[in-house]
Amino acid sequence: MKSFSIRPRSFIAKRKQEHEAKLSKRSKSGQKLSENNGSETATEEAFNGSATNEEKCHTDCDAHEKPSTECGSPMLSEEQKEIVEGKEQRGPKPIRVLEALSASGLRALRYAREVEGVGQVVALDNDKASVEACQRNIKFNGSVACTKVESHLTDARVYMLTHPKEFDMVDLDPYGSPSIFLDSAVQSVVDGGMLMCTATDMAVLCGGNGEVCYSKYGSYPLRGKYCHEMALRILLACIESHANRYKRYIVPVLSVQMDFYVRVFVRVYTSASAMKNTPLKLSYVYQCTGCDSFHLQQIGRSVSKNNSVRYLPGFGPSVAQECSDCGKKFNMGGPIWSAPIHDQEWVTSMLADVKSMKDSYPAYDRISAVLTTISEELNDVPLFLSLHNLCATLKCTSPSAVNFRSAVINAGYRISGTHVNPLGLKSDAPMDVIWDIMRCWVKNHPVKAQPEDQPGSIILAKEPVLEANFARAVASLSKAQAKKIARFLPNPERHWGPKLRAGRQITSKHISLLGAEAVNGALSHTDSEEPNAKRPKVEEEPAPNQ
Repeated sequence: MKSFSIRPRSFIAKRKQEHEAKLSKRSKSGQKLSENNGSETATEEAFNGSATNEEKCHTDCDAHEKPSTECGSPMLSEEQKEIVEGKEQRGPKPIRVLEALSASGLRALRYAREVEGVGQVVALDNDKASVEACQRNIKFNGSVACTKVESHLTDARVYMLTHPKEFDMVDLDPYGSPSIFLDSAVQSVVDGGMLMCTATDMAVLCGGNGEVCYSKYGSYPLRGKYCHEMALRILLACIESHANRYKRYIVPVLSVQMDFYVRVFVRVYTSASAMKNTPLKLSYVYQCTGCDSFHLQQIGRSVSKNNSVRYLPGFGPSVAQECSDCGKKFNMGGPIWSAPIHDQEWVTSMLADVKSMKDSYPAYDRISAVLTTISEELNDVPLFLSLHNLCATLKCTSPSAVNFRSAVINAGYRISGTHVNPLGLKSDAPMDVIWDIMRCWVKNHPVKAQPEDQPGSIILAKEPVLEANFARAVASLSKAQAKKIARFLPNPERHWGPKLRAGRQITSKHISLLGAEAVNGALSHTDSEEPNAKRPKVEEEPAPNQ
């Protein structure tokens, strides 16, 4: 698959655009400066028209002896100007890529061979066998790989710390958590460069082990339906935290949750003043233990007065001790990244590039489906609702997604899907409006009587303030849905997903995960290789009742 090369190509194209914009800006400022200098010269000549020839001669001599200066800097000669302009017109330098955990070097080689504009790729690993395999693969892939790719046996953290601000792109893809590499990674990226980071410890990030997540990422997860998006936002908040220690900050370009991992693409910049905005991008999350309603509490706020900006702690608390909808307590999680996690302009251009190179991507359907869904997300709305979860709380039948979307739109709010969950809905409508819509739905679709202390009973006992309108709205279907473009594709093969980790004992209960053939093959392989070793126990399935 060539799907991984989309982001590097987009980054190189974006970098070229930024370089051209900088050149045009300089040329415009140069033209204005020359026009101003010309007008000033004409005025001086008219004003000093009575100057003597002797004074002019002295002026000419001084000009030859000492170069004229403006704003304290010497002016370049015409020849020097041509050299500088010639270098700028050549375009930006070929980018340098660091693959911090390269193993056999497959990805590093693909960067060098498949992505145009890559000048050098540095592949690192602290395993001797992996580095030897990488060096063999470099030689095997010919002159292009030998010229561009170099492999080193070293600790990635030490290498990145000793090469600060040297790489345009840094790729972190560890097996598990990337947290131990982030501090050195944010220092090795050039200003405006891209950091690509993957995390596969989803059980930790999604709330399976909250205390472990806090120790690794500095954030406490919540086990809501939105846990996978929260995992993305926890990772972004962690990267921002590490960057802030060096007066740097991040701008997310693309953040994706796919299969069994999350991957984020962020640009890293240096600015002590812009770094002060970080508390405005982070929030705590309050999630009700009864009805799963959630509310965000921003960490900081800014106050503008005249031309100055003051940064102050955020107002709080955003919720009472008990949920206003069902009366239950709240769990608190975070802090998470609550600012946008995608650059929609970037995503749109990326999607257009993928469509124009459709034949180059064997996984085109999968790539376009993900990017299409991301391009339609509400970018300024953190986390999402689950319509089925709302109905499970009320014990009612579920309205269709079109009906629910229409009711939200008719109430004056926005709503969209999310790439994380096919049933997820992002909306800027507050939770009391959402529950009012559901109360109106239940009035037309009554439910069975429930115990009065249940969250659903407490919610339905209140009369709706808003009268929901379920008439179909024009925007109730996204453009992709209206055009019947696939947004969520099935797994590419059976039993897709992470397999058993090393050391796990294979038993018959793994048939549903690995498949009968794989389990039988693994067991027979073990028997043939280790005849004298203790055979793995195979749990017998209970016989069916006759």
